[in-house]
Amino acid sequence: MKDKVIGVVGAGTMGQGIAQIASQHNHKVYLYDAYPDQLGTAKHELRKILQRQVEKDRMTQDEVDGIMDRIHFVEDLTNYGECSLVIEAVVEDLEIKKDVFQRLEGIVPRECILATNTSSLSIASLSSALNKPKRFLGIHFFNPAPIMPLVEIIPGIATSDETTTSARKQIDEWGKTTVLAKDTPGFIVNRVARPFYSEAIRMYEEGVADVPTIDWAMKEIGGFRMGPFELMDFIGHDVNYKVTETVFKEFFYDPRFKPSFTQKRMVEAGWLGKKSGKGFYEYGDDADNPEPTKDEELGQRIVDRILAMLINEAADAVFMNVATVEDVDLAMTKGVNYPKGLLKWADEIGLQEVLDRISRLQTEYREDRYRPNPLLKRKVRNNEKFYE
Repeated sequence: MKDKVIGVVGAGTMGQGIAQIASQHNHKVYLYDAYPDQLGTAKHELRKILQRQVEKDRMTQDEVDGIMDRIHFVEDLTNYGECSLVIEAVVEDLEIKKDVFQRLEGIVPRECILATNTSSLSIASLSSALNKPKRFLGIHFFNPAPIMPLVEIIPGIATSDETTTSARKQIDEWGKTTVLAKDTPGFIVNRVARPFYSEAIRMYEEGVADVPTIDWAMKEIGGFRMGPFELMDFIGHDVNYKVTETVFKEFFYDPRFKPSFTQKRMVEAGWLGKKSGKGFYEYGDDADNPEPTKDEELGQRIVDRILAMLINEAADAVFMNVATVEDVDLAMTKGVNYPKGLLKWADEIGLQEVLDRISRLQTEYREDRYRPNPLLKRKVRNNEKFYE
């Protein structure tokens, strides 16, 4: 499929990354942005990123020049009439995205696949802007797109099987790990990962432990690469809170996804994390952050609670046919670098033990947030595992 022409709409960080991937696989690429200044910035940033690869001996100068030469930075969509796949990566705004696809539909060839890189918007809702929604689906890359191996493939209710198969084949050919997800809020990763943040904040709010201690426990005992508070600071609280808020609203205000006042207040104060210099931690040369309390028993309680909530959410994704057991585990290991697939981890801990942890939380709090998933209960009742 190397002779195929790829279009990318939106020259922000994600659009640049997707364009880079396609060009690295020898496709001619058109990268469009509504703001000409952003195109200039994108060209400069992409060249800078690639030159770093030359400095580290990961690419040759000829390879970098070839990648840049194959990407055409364009100020209009005229050339998209050559494309066989167009991926939109503009701001997460339903109406703006719909407008993009309405314009594209009148330009691209009849057989061209149209895709959105949305992380949280409904594929069905976006597809309603098109006359031919059967060629439309979600192709969700993770940031930074050239490095992160996972891509979620999300067909909408109107997407044809042929479109899904063709799109997945193309992304597989780019060396990515693809998982198939149902068009539900947050798809796989942004749905299943919510308790990693929300339960950590809940424990902090309750005074179970402070921020550095919870992060220490999740890294040193849990084996996660970053603690939840470090990760929220890295992602940016404006972004992380918005995803939580969107998933909560789209799930008809299910208490499992309820946002926290702690994070809301931080966003309101402009404490967005690393990019603003202050979040749960301070950043800068004179930053003075507290040390964790390295209490192994407390640390294990923290890990057990967050992990039980994550496993319960992963089980729900399977129970509601969002994705298979294998794809849920692949998504969490390849998309957010979890140390193990959550459902495989559940089998290792023992499903009865996981269920007991969730049940104790539900008994203590009497909140629907802690309701054990029916699939988890069923597996325990039938003495089954997720992986037989």
